[in-house]
Amino acid sequence: MTINRARRTFLGTVAAGGVSLVTSQSGQAASQGASQGAVTRVPAPTGKPAVLGGTPVRTAAFPSWPVQDAREEQALVSVLKSGRWGRGGGSQVKAFESAYATATGARHCLATANGTSALLTVLAAMDIGAGDEVIVPPYTFVATVNAVLALNALPVFVDTDIETFQIDATKIAAAITPQTRLILPVHLGGSVADMDTILATAGPRNIAVIEDACQSHLAQWKGRHVGTVGRAGCFSFQASKNLNSGEGGAIITSDRALADRAFAFHNNGRGDAGTDFSYRHTGLNLRLTEFQAALLLAQMTRLEAQATRRETNAAYLTKGLLQIPGITPARMYPGVTRNAYHLYMFRYDAASFGGLTRAGFLKALKAEGVPASGGYSPLNKEPFLAATFAGTAYQRIYGAPAMKAWEERTRTPQNDRLCEQAVWLTQTMLLGPREDMDHVIEAVARIQRHAGEIARQSND
Repeated sequence: MTINRARRTFLGTVAAGGVSLVTSQSGQAASQGASQGAVTRVPAPTGKPAVLGGTPVRTAAFPSWPVQDAREEQALVSVLKSGRWGRGGGSQVKAFESAYATATGARHCLATANGTSALLTVLAAMDIGAGDEVIVPPYTFVATVNAVLALNALPVFVDTDIETFQIDATKIAAAITPQTRLILPVHLGGSVADMDTILATAGPRNIAVIEDACQSHLAQWKGRHVGTVGRAGCFSFQASKNLNSGEGGAIITSDRALADRAFAFHNNGRGDAGTDFSYRHTGLNLRLTEFQAALLLAQMTRLEAQATRRETNAAYLTKGLLQIPGITPARMYPGVTRNAYHLYMFRYDAASFGGLTRAGFLKALKAEGVPASGGYSPLNKEPFLAATFAGTAYQRIYGAPAMKAWEERTRTPQNDRLCEQAVWLTQTMLLGPREDMDHVIEAVARIQRHAGEIARQSND
C-alpha cells in the first residue's frame, strides 16, 4: 500500500519586503502546494489585534482529538465480550501488526506498549549497551534519549539543521568514533530526516541506522515509507499522535532475525509462542493489549483521509505564511515525498515583528483564537543528563575524562538558536476546512502589522 506521490520542497525564505513580495514569492509557494491551484491570498489584516483590544480573528475551536465513532465503540466491546484481552490468546494485536506492515510496506511489524518501548526493544534486540555510542538529535522528545540511557549507552548529540528542524546529517560523520554503534535519526514533526546522507555516512562504516518515526505515520522518503529506509523504524500511538490508541507503539523491519529478537525481548525473553517458560535472553513485558490493537484498527480506517487533509491544508498554509515577513516555514528535503504533519512548524524572527518576543507573539496568537507553542528546549542541556552522567554507572563505564569530553562534543549552537525561534501548530489544527488556514494566516498577518505597538505595550 505504498503511496508514491510528488510532494513539494519548502523553498526560499521570506525577504525583507514581506507582504509586498506576493508576486516574487508566488513561484516558491506554488512549488510547495501545486495541488492547491492559485497562490494563497493573505487576507488584509483589518482592525486591532485582539491582544490590543480588537475582535479575535476566530472564536471557534479547532478540530478536537481523537476522532471516534461507532467503529471504536464496536471494536472495544468486541474485545470485552471475547474475554481475550491480552495478545497471548487474542487476535487483534496480530491483525493490527499485519495491517500496519502492509500499510508501510514492511515485512514484519511488532506492536509494543508505547513508542518508548518500541525504541527500547529494538535497541536491546541489537545488543546496544554499556560502552556503545548512539548518535541522536537534540531536537526531539526525551523518549529518544531515554531509550539509549536505559541501556547505559551514551547518547551523542549532533546539531540540528535549522531550516528543516531535523538532525543535520552533514555533521554526523564528524561525531562518529570507534564506539559508535548506531545512528538514531528522528523524523521530527512528520517530516523526514536526510536519509540519503545518513545512509551514505553509516554504510561504509558498518553502523546501523534505526529510524525514530514516532511522529511520522505514513511519511515517505523517495516513495518509501519511513521505518523501511533504515534497518528498522519505531512508531508511537500515544494520545496526541496521528494514529492513536491512548498509548501504544510499533517496530517495523524487513529483518526477520531482528524481528524475532525484538519479539522475545518485549515478551520477557520468551519465544514467539510464549506458552512455556523457556527464555531466550533477558527481556521485559512491553506487550500491546487487545483493546489498544482494536482501537488502532478502527483508527486506521481514517488514517489516509486524515493524512491527505493535513497535507492539503499545510500546503495552503505554507503559501500564505511565506508572504509574511519574519515567518519561515520548515523546509523539507527534496527526498521527502510525503510529510505526515504531526506538527506544522515555522521559525519566528522577532526583528521582523518590531522586536516582539516569541512569547509575546504566542500570546497575541492565542488572543486571536490560534493556539501555538514554542516547541522543545535544548535536550542536550537538560539537567537530568548531567545528573545521570555524574552517577555511578556512567562514571564507572565511561570514566570522568570521557564524560567531560562529552560536553564539548555535543555543543549544538544551531539547535540552541532554533529553540528560541520555533513555533508549532498541532496536527489537529490541519484537519478542518480551508477557512481555518485563512484564520491562521490572517492572525499572523494582523500581529505582524501591529507588532511594534504590541511590543511597546508588552514593555510598558
